[in-house]
Amino acid sequence: MQPVEQAVRDSFGRLVAILASRGRDIAAAEDALADAVVAALQRWPESGVPDAPEAWLVAVARRRITDRLRKRTADAALERSLLLLSALAEETDPMAPHYPDERLKLMFVCAHPAIDEAIRAPLMLQTVLGLDASRIGAAFLVPAATMGQRLVRAKAKIRDAGIPFAVPERTELPARLASVIEAVYAAYGSGWDEIAGGAGARAPSLATEAIWLGRVLAALMPGDAEPLGLLALMLYCEARRPARRAPDGRYVPLSEQDTALWSREMLAEAELMLGRAAALDTPGRFQIEAAIQSALTGMRLIGRPDAAMIALLHEELWRRAPRIGVAVARAVAVADAEGATAGLALLAELEPERVAGYQPYHAAHAELLAQAGRVDEAVEAFRSAIALAEDPAIRAYLDERARRLVS
Repeated sequence: MQPVEQAVRDSFGRLVAILASRGRDIAAAEDALADAVVAALQRWPESGVPDAPEAWLVAVARRRITDRLRKRTADAALERSLLLLSALAEETDPMAPHYPDERLKLMFVCAHPAIDEAIRAPLMLQTVLGLDASRIGAAFLVPAATMGQRLVRAKAKIRDAGIPFAVPERTELPARLASVIEAVYAAYGSGWDEIAGGAGARAPSLATEAIWLGRVLAALMPGDAEPLGLLALMLYCEARRPARRAPDGRYVPLSEQDTALWSREMLAEAELMLGRAAALDTPGRFQIEAAIQSALTGMRLIGRPDAAMIALLHEELWRRAPRIGVAVARAVAVADAEGATAGLALLAELEPERVAGYQPYHAAHAELLAQAGRVDEAVEAFRSAIALAEDPAIRAYLDERARRLVS
């Protein structure tokens, strides 16, 4: 079973992209791939794993699609479609060098103007990268059931409207780019948030995949600054990955990380990408986020914090992207520059229903309350943060912080 799981885990989005690139029916492609996986589970234990498991899955899935089309109707138009699918099966190798381009093409399809803007990035995450509705919902702070319903409706719209699977014209790229960038960053965030072991074993490869897509976007649109900003942002974060956990698995906050473990090569590339973006003189959200990471990283490396500058960058980010995560980070940055009271005042402005289930809010609230000397309130906030934390290492870290306050 492991080879099947590995093939699907690593390549779900790629295989769906290949299968849907002509038929324009994402849901049908996913169903056919699911049938192929069932067939693999039945056959591979007896016959052995094929030399090219991904190609095997695609071939079986294509036969499923063809069979379903034949059963649905035999009119002339569909017969021509079947011939096209058969020809495609002969000439398309999922391991060929052009394979990644199909995935990028599908991401831009998901950003088509006919699709609601709010669902474009989630649709990319499921269709291209294979994330389930639960993980996508968590990334966008939406219940899994609600996200699942939205994705089903979006796929039906693509099928019924016959939206073409093609990269838009050069003049259309900027209008679709923002959604593609958001999806790539959300994918990276999903990989960043998870840890090694269990379900998180896939996380590093997902983060690596997101960085690769960032490189493709930057190469596709070298005159646009935001893809460069996105790539720089991910590289700054990825450079610190080895230091995020102690050898025994404990969570290590940025302020306590061993900088010797940071990748100097990635940091240098991140600085280069951010510099190229700045030279284009069209600032945007992801460039600002990258600049914040640059400042935070540099602060640790040279020991000269500039809290005021970091707070100003967060204010500008909040102006451009007034989201709940940005609001919490802004409050922490302002607290570093002006004191805990100032940060708490910003957190108090947030609507309670928006932050009730948002774990980073409660963790930040607890830290600022502790800094302000409001121990009892801080302990209560830590408890809320611990209850919402999915990562055992972060739960243990927060629990230790609460215990220290009490003692």
